[in-house]
Amino acid sequence: MLPEKIVYKSAMLSDVPNFMFVFGYTNSSWTLKLDLVCEYACKLIAQMDRRGYDSCVPVNADESMPTRPFLDFGAGYVQRAVHRFPRQGTSGPWQIRMSYAQDLQMFGGAVDDGVLVFSRSRERVGQLA
Repeated sequence: MLPEKIVYKSAMLSDVPNFMFVFGYTNSSWTLKLDLVCEYACKLIAQMDRRGYDSCVPVNADESMPTRPFLDFGAGYVQRAVHRFPRQGTSGPWQIRMSYAQDLQMFGGAVDDGVLVFSRSRERVGQLA
């Protein structure tokens, strides 16, 4: 269920392979976040291609990490549906920030940050040998 997932880097969901989405800033232009996420997606896909991976999934190793609602936004239409959204963590790549400067730093780092788990299908392993 979606409410059981935690958002990774504001763009992926815990334990869901090969899925990215964009939800822009609530306090600034949506396209700023869109640019960052799309550039990150391209870097991620390029790295997967170079290394022969066909799957990546964010895995939260700290199951005791507290979570909070996906959005801290008081609009009634959000408040009525926020229980249906995934959640966010309280630190690191699991925390949703509404700051372009902080996101620029987060997305600008290494793709392989120890949170994403990469894998190859059996078919792909045979092709690489």
